[in-house]
Amino acid sequence: MANLEEKKSFDASAANVRPFSESTPAYENADDVKEKMSVEVEEIEEEDLFAPLKMDASVVHEENPLTVRAVLTGIILGCLVSASNLYLGLKTGFTFSANMFGAIFGYGIVKMMSKSGQVPIIGGAFGPQENSIIQAAATGAGGISGIFVAGIPAMYQLGTMGKDATPQKDIGAIFTITLVCSFLGLFYVTPLRKFFVIQVARELKLMFPTPTAVALTIRSMHAGAAGSLEAMKKLKCLGLVFVASLAHRVGSYYAIGILYDWHVFTWIHIWSGYKSWALNIESWGWYFEWTPAFIGSGILIGLNPAISMFVGSFLAWGVIGPVLVHYGECIGHQLYPDDPHWDSLYSFFSLANLGKVTPSPRYWLLWPGVMVMVCSSMAELLIQYKVIWFGMKSSWQQTCVSINNALVARGKTNSFFSKQAAKVVRTGEEVEDPAKANEQVQHWHWIVGLIVSVVIAIIIFHFQWDMHPGLTILAAILAFLFSFLAIQIGAVTDSTPLTAASKASQLIFGGATQHSGFTIQHAQKINLAAGGLASGGADVANALVSDFRTGFLLGTPPLKQWIAQAIGTFVAVWLAPGLFVLFTKAYPCIYDPALASDTNNCAFSVPSVSAWAAVAQAVTDPTVKIPLSSGIFAIVMGVVSIIQVIIRHYYLVGERAKWREWLPNWGAIALSWVIPAPVFANAALLGAIIAALWRKYSIRTWDLYGYALAAGAISGEGLGGVVGAILTLAGVDGSKHGTSIACPAGQC
Repeated sequence: MANLEEKKSFDASAANVRPFSESTPAYENADDVKEKMSVEVEEIEEEDLFAPLKMDASVVHEENPLTVRAVLTGIILGCLVSASNLYLGLKTGFTFSANMFGAIFGYGIVKMMSKSGQVPIIGGAFGPQENSIIQAAATGAGGISGIFVAGIPAMYQLGTMGKDATPQKDIGAIFTITLVCSFLGLFYVTPLRKFFVIQVARELKLMFPTPTAVALTIRSMHAGAAGSLEAMKKLKCLGLVFVASLAHRVGSYYAIGILYDWHVFTWIHIWSGYKSWALNIESWGWYFEWTPAFIGSGILIGLNPAISMFVGSFLAWGVIGPVLVHYGECIGHQLYPDDPHWDSLYSFFSLANLGKVTPSPRYWLLWPGVMVMVCSSMAELLIQYKVIWFGMKSSWQQTCVSINNALVARGKTNSFFSKQAAKVVRTGEEVEDPAKANEQVQHWHWIVGLIVSVVIAIIIFHFQWDMHPGLTILAAILAFLFSFLAIQIGAVTDSTPLTAASKASQLIFGGATQHSGFTIQHAQKINLAAGGLASGGADVANALVSDFRTGFLLGTPPLKQWIAQAIGTFVAVWLAPGLFVLFTKAYPCIYDPALASDTNNCAFSVPSVSAWAAVAQAVTDPTVKIPLSSGIFAIVMGVVSIIQVIIRHYYLVGERAKWREWLPNWGAIALSWVIPAPVFANAALLGAIIAALWRKYSIRTWDLYGYALAAGAISGEGLGGVVGAILTLAGVDGSKHGTSIACPAGQC
């Protein structure tokens, strides 16, 4: 068959955008990704994307794709993404995956190494399976940043870590909670590869759009001389955009109001002689930010989620919020009451002093956002009740097989386990697993690892986080359940509902700690730690299954991928906390409760941190109430989101399925209510429009450069943020040597 990449456009709706915490730009639905593949030439047989991809004839057999050069390259690239994610997550609440960045950049690095001949470690042939190992290691090393942009800073802001506590002083406890979150998710999800990738993928159309796009990209880069030429073009594009984005972000620190933030309504106010009404619009966050990361994100996610996010932001911060303030239901905070030029500039996004003052519109809108996220995600899962039942049967059967094999190996037998192990759980539409038995992750690998992880978790959470062993086990169970939710929904929609998972966990633990004799601060600490474990474990689990999908398509042995991601994850355990300490030392307002409330003078708005803290307060502190009107609106919108899920699955089928793309993306809308960031919705919409026009007028160049450009923009700006933190620590940042001209009240 001719090289399919030359004839098809695979539009994965989020090719390397990754969710976490409040995170992820919500993605376009991908109910049937095959419908998104357009044939540009005469008819050709459509390739089966539920079976291993057909490789170019020039691809040689790879005896052992798990090489030192692949793992080291992946780890280095993953470290860059980890640093980028910490910056972007603290600034915006969004994080991004390393898979596409690692696949393309890793190709260029190892391809260059391979030309050195047979030099040990460095030289030797380079194929698609080794390329998948690079992105697996990069994904592992670039992961777990999410807990540092949400739950952990929230603990400090609420004062649960103790008086005068700092991340630098608590680095040991931070290392250990990162270790538990990372490896618990890695071990308990390992047996689900067979279920999600082999057994039910075809029947449920679990396309895994992003991992599939990564696999197709890797295959195209290894498709002979033509593929190599295209790969180098992708690499050059990614590299140039990466450097340009990094330079732009670093340079913008010294002229932020000119190069980065365009406060158009502030300009109008200044030009009017400080007498215009424009600051009323400025106060709600309506300005434009030239952020390569979110323009790149918009390029990837598609028009539907980008428009949904923009509409959600407009409704929240252009209609609902102003109405709430007008009728006295919510209030804002006057920023410069003593300055006649800027006394009409307000902030409506504060989450400080909950339960003591009239809430801000942000707190009011937080609950409808959380409700919609939880309701729509749970509805998507429960609509697939057959999957849940089959998954339970499959997990039980695999457990029995493991126990029976262990007994047989010791010369013992048990009639019950042997009978259960003999049962075959099938859907009738399984795909053939290309991995041989010796290429699979052995049962004892993950069983022993899981048992050790749970025991270590109980010890660590008891002594360092003051959590009862029973609550730790509950958190681990929730992590597994939410992993199942995240993987199943993400495989269909490419939108991983980790925000819903974390909030659901916080709500459950709010109930579990009530009337248990805990102080409010102790209950909040447990709430945030448990939420971090549930969402962190689910994040790592989703990343591993996604890598398994990429490896399945490329024929990479799962054991090799598992080892590569485990090594990358081990690096992340030490890297991510270190980077967190770097940022908090440069910007104490990230965690210091005395400084965190003054977000107007902080380089990071930490939207996820504030939202996690607000939910923890609401479910543990009896003085913090949910406004009645907010609760009613939340219930109504939750019901609406559930009804849409039902209509989508049971009415918009067959000939009516074409109307699904016109449905609003409630995940994106809810996200814009939880995170008050119309500025990011603006940038993402611009990126989505650029991508739509690009695909319409030049699908060939889009296929060649689209994902590479977006990946370079996202990672480049993120690394520029790390450079900014270093410049701040060195005392040579833009606040000392730059200008804030064109910013409202001289602050951007």
